[in-house]
Amino acid sequence: MREIGMKAKTFRVAILLLSSVLCCNAAELHLMPWPAQLEQRPGFLNLNQPPQFEVSGADERVTYAVRHFSEQLSARTGVPLRSGNGGPPFVIHCKSSGAKIQTLGEDESYQLNVDEKKIELTADNPLGILRGVETLLQLVQPGVQGWTIPDVQINDHPRFAWRGLMIDTSRHFMPVEILKRNIDGMAAVKLNILHLHLSDDEGFRVESRRCRKFQALASDGAFYTQSQIRDLIAYARERGIRIVPEFDVPGHSVSWQVAYPELSSLPLPSRLVRDDTDHDRPPLDPTLESTYKLLGKFFGEMTALFPDKYFHIGGDEVDGKYWDKNERIQAWMHAHNIKDDHALQAYFNKRVQAILAKHGKRMEGWDEILSPDLPQDTLVQSWRGPETLASAAKMGFQTLLSAGWYLDLMYPASQHYAVEPLSGESASLAQAEQARIIGGEAAQWAEYVTPEILDNRLWPRLAAIAERLWSPASVTDQASMYRRLAVVNRDLEWLDLTHRTNSQRMIDRIAGDAPVDLLETLASALEPVKEYGRGRTESFSTQIPLNRLVDAIPPESDPARRFTELTASAVHDPSLRPELRKQLLQWRDNDAKLQSFLPGSVFLSDLAPLSHDLSALGSVGLEALDTIESGQPMAQEKRSQQLAIVEASSAPHAEMMIVIVPAIRHLVEAQP
Repeated sequence: MREIGMKAKTFRVAILLLSSVLCCNAAELHLMPWPAQLEQRPGFLNLNQPPQFEVSGADERVTYAVRHFSEQLSARTGVPLRSGNGGPPFVIHCKSSGAKIQTLGEDESYQLNVDEKKIELTADNPLGILRGVETLLQLVQPGVQGWTIPDVQINDHPRFAWRGLMIDTSRHFMPVEILKRNIDGMAAVKLNILHLHLSDDEGFRVESRRCRKFQALASDGAFYTQSQIRDLIAYARERGIRIVPEFDVPGHSVSWQVAYPELSSLPLPSRLVRDDTDHDRPPLDPTLESTYKLLGKFFGEMTALFPDKYFHIGGDEVDGKYWDKNERIQAWMHAHNIKDDHALQAYFNKRVQAILAKHGKRMEGWDEILSPDLPQDTLVQSWRGPETLASAAKMGFQTLLSAGWYLDLMYPASQHYAVEPLSGESASLAQAEQARIIGGEAAQWAEYVTPEILDNRLWPRLAAIAERLWSPASVTDQASMYRRLAVVNRDLEWLDLTHRTNSQRMIDRIAGDAPVDLLETLASALEPVKEYGRGRTESFSTQIPLNRLVDAIPPESDPARRFTELTASAVHDPSLRPELRKQLLQWRDNDAKLQSFLPGSVFLSDLAPLSHDLSALGSVGLEALDTIESGQPMAQEKRSQQLAIVEASSAPHAEMMIVIVPAIRHLVEAQP
């Protein structure tokens, strides 16, 4: 097996080197996250008969784990579920029942042993049983003797206690069934926090029985009932996942003010934010006692609904210009010796923290809340960069990282995978300060995400982030990550996630009367523009359907990434050039077949420049490949023309970019 970065003291390298010749075809185990310690031995357990369970120390989560394993094993192998004898023993021993309400830092470790006769899974806590079962499912593989599990000994535990995902449900509402299937996906890769962003300028998404105007005036009729929330929390707990709510204050609070205009710092918003033309987005007025009265009433209700110890108040991007222009607020600040907007927000945060503490909660907020005056039990979530992560830890606060893990920015999995919470300024922190960095969260904001698109934007990249937060810091090999991620990407569909099926369905819909294979060929070389590029060319709106090709294609093109890798190798390896040539020919010739279909559809017409440029890149690549194979030097003028075509093709169109441009440039520059 190729090196994947484990240290020898936690990994028996000599044993793993044997895995490429084992009878169960384990050239590389498809585990993600990679375990803390793993020993693979010769041999395998045959699974042609369902395992016979022997369970001790169970609670309802262990009962779920057994059912989940059985159902998934049957679905993935086609071996029917049935009772009776004949299958190998699967011995599960859970030493305690765990906390009734899952808490930060609960033991998630487990020990898994598989030999030719039985499976043994042991953990001190039901959470460990849940994590171990997911590892076991990833070990199941087909072989010459049917479905098997390789003989392994695994001792595993997470590196960070907080491993989360934030989903924005305000800009585009995400129905409960969408959240549930993504909870299943999170459990499969050992994430343990679902952070729900439940209020923002665009909508308020939870039923309140004390403050009914929220759902009546601020939700557009799309909100979670309290019964649905309780059901979702129970569903997540069964899978070892906590749910942390976020209600964003004092900024991002137009929905609050539409329902309760007396809280506004003015000018009063006329409606919920629909698009970029809604410019008035004032924060709440932190100088009014009525603000804290309503917050106390509402937060008192929500702290009872959400059992988790942590409660997120947002606190990000507060636009102080509204406070600056309000003469009454300025007079109040002067009378109370509050010098600026940051100090006013700090005052607000302290008042809110006291409300939450009264109800037994610990306040969490984005890193703009950071202030030495806050109580030390506040949790700070860093989204602006690793500097605030280190600053919060130095100041004595628990903190977690989201910078670098914003999935909506369309970065490739490799870029997310390279983010390390304990690097940069955090690497130089004292050990006690580093211990305050308790993990991290991926973030999925929903300006350009609907329920149809959500899975595609989360998966499979989220699995790479999950590995960074669970596995030892030394597990960093990107090639290994991508090989294992490809298997995870496929297996996630057994959980009814739609990241692949919905993408294909949308492409079929967009193609209309055009041959779908032609559109797929074009799409294989495209990715959405990165960072905030889409917002600069296409105004955000909650009213416009997200149903174009940019919405259908995944954030990272696997065919384009593989082509880039192939190009780098084929320059020096002639045996790879026929495969490279075949792909270049397909891209070159696709435009001539597709062009006649483009003018007849509004969904296809704006793809014409991309289709033309992809064809031109294919031609340039073939010319460069011919020159490389001939060994004859290319004229400088011709090379300059080729590079000009490459550079012109790098411009985005229809909020997408051709991502094979760097590979074609590499071919041109590799010519003699």
